Amino acid sequence: MADPLGGEAERLAAALTAGGQSGDVVSLQVADVTESGRVNLQLGDGSLLMEVACPDSYRNRAAGDWVAVRLSSVPVVLWRLGDDPAITDAEDLQKAATQAAQDVQVVRAATYGTGAPSGTGWQAATAVYVRKVDDKIEIYFQVPDASDPSPSTPGVPTPKPVTVSPTASGSWRAGRPDDYASTPVQGDWTGRGNRRGAWFYGSAIQSACAGKTVSGMKVQFTRKAGAGVNAKRPLHLYLHNYGSPPSGQLNLGDGPEDLLRLSAGAKGTATLPKNWVTALASGSAKGLAIYASGSSDYMAVTGGQITITFS
Repeated sequence: MADPLGGEAERLAAALTAGGQSGDVVSLQVADVTESGRVNLQLGDGSLLMEVACPDSYRNRAAGDWVAVRLSSVPVVLWRLGDDPAITDAEDLQKAATQAAQDVQVVRAATYGTGAPSGTGWQAATAVYVRKVDDKIEIYFQVPDASDPSPSTPGVPTPKPVTVSPTASGSWRAGRPDDYASTPVQGDWTGRGNRRGAWFYGSAIQSACAGKTVSGMKVQFTRKAGAGVNAKRPLHLYLHNYGSPPSGQLNLGDGPEDLLRLSAGAKGTATLPKNWVTALASGSAKGLAIYASGSSDYMAVTGGQITITFS
């Protein structure tokens, strides 16, 4: 197996060759963001500078970013290069504020007493009705004379996204569960046979989608360091139809779809195709799998959390 955490001197030498001398600040592109929140950087010779630390001010890190990097015995990202993020930050804040407002039941005051309320504008209710919409309570008061017109009922907000985590995962080789792989693996590194890995969700995906209009699904994966080559390689994704791990062979469904490429230690998110979304939402497919042949795309993968959005 490759050693993505070792070889710092060789990678630094490559960085110096690509950009400058020790202590210089150079511009490099982010290949991937790792599970630790650090970044893998693309060097001029095609190799990677692995697990480079970043300042707290570098937020919303993503593959493809250009960053300023100080070269030293311990390289470090100084800042991201690009447009002023103020507009994007403002949009994100607005979305968060809107969601928070939708999550809160707002009544200006709730008081009571043995007599009629003081002040103007009160109307006596002859009946009270309640219902639940999108897990929120709506109250309707029937009045004999609506002298002060009622405010309009707000529209029902779009259901919030739901994230479904796997209930189990594993790898299969030679038609049976592979006791030597603790996480899903694709490919073959040792010549003992190709592995296929999978994530299982029971009926949680179908339950989360019941009665709602699904607009999309995204799945998050992290490629483990120390398995296969450091460079970016594709995940070969498939559907499967198991609610829980089978005792025999794991049969693959639709696929492969190469929706995501990750370098060693990197995390990323893949958007599932529409026909896969339909299959998972309806229950005609139950989960996700990976499979590759040979050592070229060999990797071990964790994660598998599926985020479902609605319209």
